[in-house]
Amino acid sequence: MARPDGRGPSQLRPVTVTRGWSTHPEGSVLVEFGGTRVLCTASVTEGVPRWRKGSGLGWVTAEYAMLPRATNTRSDRESVKGRVGGRTHEISRLIGRSLRASIDLKALGENSIVLDCDVLQADGGTRTAAITGAYVALHDAVGWLAARKALAGKPEKVMHRSVAAVSVGIIAGEARLDLCYEEDVAAEVDMNVVCTGAGDFVEVQGTGEAGVFARDQLDALLDLAVAGCAELAEAQRKALTSP
Repeated sequence: MARPDGRGPSQLRPVTVTRGWSTHPEGSVLVEFGGTRVLCTASVTEGVPRWRKGSGLGWVTAEYAMLPRATNTRSDRESVKGRVGGRTHEISRLIGRSLRASIDLKALGENSIVLDCDVLQADGGTRTAAITGAYVALHDAVGWLAARKALAGKPEKVMHRSVAAVSVGIIAGEARLDLCYEEDVAAEVDMNVVCTGAGDFVEVQGTGEAGVFARDQLDALLDLAVAGCAELAEAQRKALTSP
């Protein structure tokens, strides 16, 4: 069964990571996974939440949102509804957990960094694109602190590992990497995998959407995800080393 965009089962969509997309934040990245586009900004503030004061540790957290017309039909803003939805909370927490795995909070010192991930256009994989782009924005925000000698540790010790994420799934019995929306809604098994640049797992979220899945299918999906995250880590590295 051919994929909607003609890719092979183990092929990522075209990935673009554009740094400095927004003028004001200490770090900003527009990340594109095919038709999915997410703006990730990193905002630095001196100090940490009250419950963390005096610990010598910094804090990194995230907020995720989707523009009303990021999808094919308009959705009301959650601010207008007066409450943040459960899915939004879940994704925000996932992004925050994932990015904290990349940073030494002691070396960061008592500084806080908030990562805002806003989906401009959605075509599947918005949370995985957000994590991948937010890592680069976070890296730039740490660089901003380093330039002002505001870190507690050496700059190279603060961001001690890279983190990227990708979706995988089984469609018509075939394991596929980086699902677009059309595949995502048809998936028999749907999984989001967060990996470090060394191939270790930060988080694995997997669901049998239309039944159960076997151990060999799980292994195949994880192998696809690790390979995909390695490609994304290389895209991050190239973005961070470009002028």
